[in-house]
Amino acid sequence: MQDKQQTTIAMQVGAVSFVDEGVEQVLDNLQELGGVNTLFLANFTYTRGTGGRQLEGHPLPDHGKMAYDPEFVGGNYGIAHPQYYNRTFIRPEQFRAKEHGDYDMMAEVIPEAKRRGMKSYCWIEESSGLWQSQTIPNYAQLLEQDPRGISGRKPCFNHPEYRNWHFSLIEDYIKSYEVDGVAWCSERQGPLGNLFGGPWATGEVTCFCPHCRARARELGINVERARQGYIALRDFIHKARADVRPNDGYFVMFWRLLLRYPEILAWENHWHEGQRQFFKEIYGMVKAINPEVQVGWHVFHLNSLSPFYRATQDLSEMSHYSDFIKLVAYNNCAGPRFADYMKHLHSTIFRDAAPQEALQLIYRFLGIAEGSLEDIPQQGWSADYVRRETQRAVQAVKLSGCPTRIYPGIDVDIPTGQGLKQTEPQDVYESVTAAMQAGAQGVVLSRKYSEMRLANLEACGKALKDLSLL
Repeated sequence: MQDKQQTTIAMQVGAVSFVDEGVEQVLDNLQELGGVNTLFLANFTYTRGTGGRQLEGHPLPDHGKMAYDPEFVGGNYGIAHPQYYNRTFIRPEQFRAKEHGDYDMMAEVIPEAKRRGMKSYCWIEESSGLWQSQTIPNYAQLLEQDPRGISGRKPCFNHPEYRNWHFSLIEDYIKSYEVDGVAWCSERQGPLGNLFGGPWATGEVTCFCPHCRARARELGINVERARQGYIALRDFIHKARADVRPNDGYFVMFWRLLLRYPEILAWENHWHEGQRQFFKEIYGMVKAINPEVQVGWHVFHLNSLSPFYRATQDLSEMSHYSDFIKLVAYNNCAGPRFADYMKHLHSTIFRDAAPQEALQLIYRFLGIAEGSLEDIPQQGWSADYVRRETQRAVQAVKLSGCPTRIYPGIDVDIPTGQGLKQTEPQDVYESVTAAMQAGAQGVVLSRKYSEMRLANLEACGKALKDLSLL
């Protein structure tokens, strides 16, 4: 069990909360109710899951402004300094968040947090692409491309302008503000996962832009064969969803395509290697500027739902360029999300099997033991899932020999839907307890303070007190 002085209790929180409630009130609630000692400040985000108030159509919490914010766009909630952006065409004024005028969350919050002994991390969410395309001139140049050269919805990790933008953004933050860490979030997956469907899937086969093609050739991948393979795979997936059964069955045909076009998997790995290289370079750049600034990654929820995605997330390998890993272990919303993922998987490569048969197979692959497809949307997953995921991550770090810290992401009022599992204080209490007893060095309360009920926040504080960590 961790010493309380070494335990990180982090809260993801956006600018709107400080604007609505005031800096002191928010920090009072976080410290006094939840035992929070670290802020993940959503200083750069275009996604409503990390920025803005509660999502429209979901109950408002018992604090903050009692209204939704349909005007939310997102962007940079600090002040960008032009001298850091000379290597990219994207200029500071083009990605400045405009909902709160000239409000600088970082300048307003960090000094007060420091006075209270709280740490402040930059919480950077890069997964979007839609709003940037509408607000930043020439942003479409950065977008991924499919095998036909048609632009997708997300930027390409291998595009030098996009990479330089994020390198500039991070350098700006750690030089311009007294931040203690950088938490970088990228909730994206490769072309194979996007074709399978489910939460986060775009359906797009990317990226075949000139930068990715050139990098693939350097790695010895036959670009044309990869392109043909993904066109054939996409055709198969579309027919499977239309209930057009191959003569030898769905899974056999899927496997046959992988044998016929081994470049399919080579390209999938190529995409993930581009993302990993981005991580490595961010880590090295931060450490070169200030070795004391902590750097870590948000490993998103698909890691718990898909064995195919999990295979791309080797936590032992990742530990070599991570001071911490925020491993998403959202148990309440996991039920609805997993049921949705299984529905898509069952409609494609596992269509030969009955839904419950496929469910048990995937559970076995993931080392998860939860309820039936009919029950989990209403019940969610248990705190035992949080315990198992934490133990698996802690063991992976031990195998690497690195001092990387594991901070499970804890589900606190993440929106689901009417009639689906909603977070209760006991859920938070049990999840925090399970994570800490399993060897975590802290937790990250997620997704954002602006959608959490105070009773659920208080349940975290109670768990920490009972664990003698507060």
